[in-house]
Parts: sequence; structure tokens; C-alpha cells
Amino acid sequence: MEVSVNLLPPMFGIPIALSRYTYIYNKDSTEIHCLKEHEGPLKLQYLDKHFLLVSINKFGQLIYQDVSTGEIVANYRTRLGRTDVMQKNPYNAVIGLGHSGGKITMWKPTSVKPLATMLCHNGPVASIAFHGEGHLMATAGMDRKIKLWDLRKFQVIRSYAGHAKTLDFSQKGLLAVGNGSYVQIWQDSLGNQNYGPYMNHSLVKGYQIEKVCFCPYEDVLGIGHSRGISTILVPGSGEPNFDTWVANPYETTRQRREKEVHALIDKLQPETIMLDPSNIGTVRPPVKKERPSKQEIEAEEEAAVSAAKNITLKNKTKGRNKPSKKLKKKQEEISRAKRPFLEQQRNGLPVKRLRTDEHDLPRSLQRFVRKKSS
Repeated sequence: MEVSVNLLPPMFGIPIALSRYTYIYNKDSTEIHCLKEHEGPLKLQYLDKHFLLVSINKFGQLIYQDVSTGEIVANYRTRLGRTDVMQKNPYNAVIGLGHSGGKITMWKPTSVKPLATMLCHNGPVASIAFHGEGHLMATAGMDRKIKLWDLRKFQVIRSYAGHAKTLDFSQKGLLAVGNGSYVQIWQDSLGNQNYGPYMNHSLVKGYQIEKVCFCPYEDVLGIGHSRGISTILVPGSGEPNFDTWVANPYETTRQRREKEVHALIDKLQPETIMLDPSNIGTVRPPVKKERPSKQEIEAEEEAAVSAAKNITLKNKTKGRNKPSKKLKKKQEEISRAKRPFLEQQRNGLPVKRLRTDEHDLPRSLQRFVRKKSS
């Protein structure tokens, strides 16, 4: 069973991916929807600014559905096999998928092919995490490597030896690494993406960690394991100064309702999802053409003159169907047919009489006999 990390607004409910379909439950744990289009889901993600519920199933099928209208926006085959590693980039709402071949692909709902394909590991990808700013990505693979990537250059920044089943960034940039029954918190103390150990936490022996997730605006880390859910305090992980226009942890019921209405009105279209969202609304600058030099102009003129000399003009056939042309052609055919008889007469030879049978005449004169007889 998979529960989406980014829950839907209260008016839509909580999506849960079961073995066969995706179901939506309300706050009273009552089933209100069954999304049969999401068959065999493995992971769920929710894009809050676009009202899109995203799922990846056991057939490697990526599905986008608009929860406000119920319309299926996109349904693509990744063609890279089964995957249960999926995470959204909060900066640009691009979905990242980790595959068994060590590749990570990034998708948007309006593109059949992935926006980017990165070969990150020599084995299957175990987990992906995106920093809140969107330019830093952490990946963990079965080759026992944990890597940090700069998404602006698609290059690796740091590589650490270790295995991680789940990763997650906090609002202040702390990185939680979970594996087995052990959780480690990494911190970038110098601000140069060089992470080091900050905290360690061990669960009860036998507990297997499945998911770690930081609580926004709180110094709390949630840990989902084989025996349930646990929480630990991580000082400095949450954002202490929040903007009430973006998120208000202390909002009332009335404020929440107004926020939901405004979110529906200001819903972004799927076409706005791209790797660099700063390009939205910009105009492409005109391309400045450099003025050619005098030598280049002379060279082009010489090349044009030499090419003009090699051109051979064809005889024009304009006006070949005029009546004067047809009459001239008729006279030429008649003189061509009379030529052998005139030569016999000039040489003193007996001249054979023309046969009046239409079929015995030359083909060039048959049509004239046919016209005369008619």
C-alpha cells in the first residue's frame, strides 16, 4: 500500500494506492472514489499547483489525472520496465523516475518522451530526493553509492559510499538517509554541497525503514517502517519564518476554504510544466546578424558569377498549342508523307497511286482522311 506524500486538499480526500486500483478516502476513512484508470499503482505523487494526481504502475505506465475535473491528462509508457521509485521536483513540478538500469528520467504531461535521461548508477536506482530550490538532486543506487547532482548542468557534485533505501530533503537543506533500521541526517555546514553527518538515530532491532519524510515548518522527521510510524526531532530542519500567502500552518477552516477556491481559480495548466519555469512569459530575443565584411561580399559575388556561367538555358515551349503551331505541324507531316512520291517522280520511276483505304495510309495521314470522309 502506498500513500501519497503530498496529500490532496481536504475536499478531494486522501489517495491510497492498493494492489489493484487507487482509492480516495475522506477524513472519516470512508471510500469516496475508486480510480480504475490507475490500475496496479506502485507510487503516487500530487502536483498541488496543477491539481494533477500522478501514478506509476507495475507495467511502467505513467498516468496524469486532473482531480478537479476527473480528466486523464496523459497516459504514457516509459518503456523502461517496472519501477517503484518516483519523486516530484517542487521547483518545476517535473516527475523523476528511477529505473532498474541505473537511469533517471524526468517527465511532464505534455511530452511523450522524457525531458531528460541521466545514467546515475551502475545498478538499479533505490531512491530519489529533490531539494526545495529544485537545482539539487540526491540519488541512491544498489551499487552502494549516494550521489548529489546539479540539475542545471546535469553533473555529479559529490559521491559517497553507502546504501540508502529512502532519501528526503528538509526545507532548510538537511538530508535524511534511511536504510534498514538506521536513520542518518546529513548537513551542508559550509554551503558548498559537501554534506556530512549531523545526527544518527537507530530504531528497534528488526524494524525495516520504508520511508522518511520531513514535516514542513516543523523540526520533525516522520519515519515509516515495517511496524508503523515513528517521529523524531531534528533541530533546524523546518522553516521557522513562513509566509501566510504561501502556507499558513495555523489557518482556520474559513481560511482553508477560501484558499481552496483561490487555488482552483489560479490552477496552472499542464503546459506550464517544464525544466526551466523561468522561461514562461518571456520573449525570445532577436538574433543579431553580424554585418559581412567587404571580402566576404566580393567572394559571394564571384561565386554567383561563376555559377551563372555554368547555367544552360532550356528552349521554351510556351505557346506550342496555338492554332498557328498546329497548322505548321500539319503541313510538315503532309510534306513528309509526299516526299517519297516526289523523289520517285524526279528520278523517272513509275509513281504508285495512293490507296484510298484509310487503314493502308501512313499513320500521319489517317486522321486527315478520317476528317475528309466525315
